[in-house]
Amino acid sequence: MQGSAQKALKIENTQKQKMVVSIICAIASAHFLNDLIQAILPAIYPLLKENFSLSFTQVGLITLVYQITASLLQPWIGLYTDKNPKPYLLPIGMVITLIGIGLLAIAPSFVVVLISAIFIGIGSSAFHPEASRVARLASGGRFGTAQSAFQVGGNSGSAIGPLLAAIIIVPNGQIATAWFIGFVILAIFILFKVSQWTVQYTQKMLTRAVATPYKLQGNIFIRALAIMSLLMFAKFTYIASLSNYYTFYLIDKFHISLQHAQLYLFAFLAASAVGTFAGGPIGDKVGRKAVIWISFLGMIPFAILLPYANLFWTVIFAMVAGLILSSAFSAMVVYAQEAVPGRVGMVAGVMFGFMFGISGIAAAGIGMFADQYGIEWVFKVCSFIPLLGLATFFLPKTNA
Repeated sequence: MQGSAQKALKIENTQKQKMVVSIICAIASAHFLNDLIQAILPAIYPLLKENFSLSFTQVGLITLVYQITASLLQPWIGLYTDKNPKPYLLPIGMVITLIGIGLLAIAPSFVVVLISAIFIGIGSSAFHPEASRVARLASGGRFGTAQSAFQVGGNSGSAIGPLLAAIIIVPNGQIATAWFIGFVILAIFILFKVSQWTVQYTQKMLTRAVATPYKLQGNIFIRALAIMSLLMFAKFTYIASLSNYYTFYLIDKFHISLQHAQLYLFAFLAASAVGTFAGGPIGDKVGRKAVIWISFLGMIPFAILLPYANLFWTVIFAMVAGLILSSAFSAMVVYAQEAVPGRVGMVAGVMFGFMFGISGIAAAGIGMFADQYGIEWVFKVCSFIPLLGLATFFLPKTNA
């Protein structure tokens, strides 16, 4: 529907509006709760592995089902809501997540765990495109800063989730997952309020002036798409090795307890959250491509050294690698949105969907290789993946 697309473009290109800090904080808080809830699933993999006598391949399959569900739906949801805005999709998606968490708490078999992962994935696919759109609407033109604030909320939730899982679920068993339903209900309330603001703001901004957008076209756009896909592959395959198998690696190599391993996972994810927050404001000042370039180039030595370090330096290298590499994602999202103006939801859906898809496939593949060759061998191989980030050199420039 061309009229709806023009409306979306008109809103996106409104000049010199102030950042709506309360909405940025609200959507970041909702992202925090959303990703905290989603982080429960990988955080309790060791518990599920023991409860249902799972192999590493089956552990990877759980992630694959969750991530693929989210990745396949997100771009289509984003494209649809670009043409037909559905602001109340945010609280509705969280209700679907609520069902998934409830099933996970009482799951009596591996099959039910997979079904719960599907519901959580659907909830995620409904959340991210629309939430990213809200962050951009409320940015006041500071797109990188708003996207970073939104993203750091999610990363913080991903960091806190394993910590709370270690405190609440690991000592009390799988049924204790039900305690997290309270977080879901809080997220539904916040998102309902955000949706009300979005409806009012959209009606107001449709009357404002339109700026001429800049976009990549033809072969330059194809080149940008190919390189961005490669960078996404490099970033999220490496991140998948740490976020999904870091605890297994630490337990296997250094013989530490599960709870200690969860604390080290929290340290890695917290560092990633800090990196995500830094990337957006820096990108607003120096450009998105510069941030992407520095993030990959800066973390390569730490990634390569990590598999050969002792416990102390393994934790340090993982934190530094997560800190530097995570700064790239907000810049990637804004870079893509600037290259395809008027399709904020679709671009966010593609970016987040691609992220989930790569992470899911990578997690399943890493699990299979870990079963065959061992978890330490996998980490040595994955340490070279960030070298693909050198392809940033060929990324075209935009006005971002």
